[in-house]
Amino acid sequence: MLSFIKSFLPTSYFLPGWLILDTNPVDSVLQGLVGACGISVLCSLMRVHLFLVEESSSDESDEGRKRGTPCRERRTKTGLTGMLQFFIVTGILSVVGSRVASLVVLEFCLRTVSGLVTSGREYRTCLQQVLVQSQFSVGCALSCGLHFLHEGASQRWLCLLLAAALSWFLARQATRLMHHVMALYKLHSSQRYCGVCISLLSSGQLLLPMLCRTMILIFIVAAVASVSIINQHFLSATEALRFWTPLTICYTLLVVYMQDAQHGASGSEVVLNTVMVRLGGLMVLMLTVGRWADVLHILMCFLGEASCLIPTMDLLDAASSQI
Repeated sequence: MLSFIKSFLPTSYFLPGWLILDTNPVDSVLQGLVGACGISVLCSLMRVHLFLVEESSSDESDEGRKRGTPCRERRTKTGLTGMLQFFIVTGILSVVGSRVASLVVLEFCLRTVSGLVTSGREYRTCLQQVLVQSQFSVGCALSCGLHFLHEGASQRWLCLLLAAALSWFLARQATRLMHHVMALYKLHSSQRYCGVCISLLSSGQLLLPMLCRTMILIFIVAAVASVSIINQHFLSATEALRFWTPLTICYTLLVVYMQDAQHGASGSEVVLNTVMVRLGGLMVLMLTVGRWADVLHILMCFLGEASCLIPTMDLLDAASSQI
C-alpha cells in the first residue's frame, strides 16, 4: 500500500533535485507532526508555569493582580487559530530538510549556552525567555533527532507513526491541563477540591526545572544527531573542514553581535532582531558553501519562527517581566 502511494508522489522526472525532500514524504510529515506536538507541549506547560507565578504574585499585591489579568485573558483564546497554527508549523517542519534543521539546532545550542552563562543575576528571566524563544528550534531538534535515530530502520514509517501518536496524546493532555488550570485553578486550590490543582499548588515550582531538564536532553540528542547528519554530506575531511570553518566563525560572530544588541532593547524587539540576524546569517553562509535546497529551507525557517513567536508574544512578555 505504501509503495502504491509513493508511485503518485513527485520524482526527479518532474522536479529538480534540490526541490525533492531528503526523506520519504510520509516520514517527513510524521517527523514534522512530532516536532509540532513538542512545540505545543512546551507552550502549554510554559503557560501553566507563568500562570502559577502570576497567581502567587497576585496574592501578595493588588498591583500584581492587575498586571496578571490581561495576559491571562489573552492566553485563554484558542480554537481554530491554534489548530491552524499547529498545522502550519507541522507543514513547515515537514518541508525543512534535516540538514538545515541541524544547523538551526547547533546555532540555538551555542546561543543559549552563551546567553545563560552571561545572564548573571537575571538567570531565571533569561531561562524563561530562552524556553519561549526555543519553540521552532525544539521542533527542528525533534525532527532531526528522529531522522538520525530511525535512519536505516526497516519499518521506519511505523516507528514514526507510533512516535507521532504518542506526541499527539501528550500534546492533547498538556493542552487540557492548561485549560483546566486557567479556568479552575483559583477555585480548586482555595477549596482544596482538585488533586491536579492541589499538586500544582504544592509543587508547581518544580515545573520549570522539569522543562529545563527535558530541553537539555532533547538538545543533547539533537546536537549529536546534527553533527552526524551534516557530516554525511561530505566525501572527505577537506570538504568538511571547508564547511565547518566558516560555519563556526559565523556562529561565533552572530552570538557576540546578539549579546551586544540585547542591551537596552525590549523583549519583543530583541526576539525579532535575533531571528532576522541569525537566519539571515545562515542564509548568507548557505549561499556561499551550501546548496539551493538549504537556501529554500532557511526561507521556510523564517516562516516557522514567525508562526511560533508571533502568536506567543504575550507569553514572551510575561516571561520577560517575571523576576
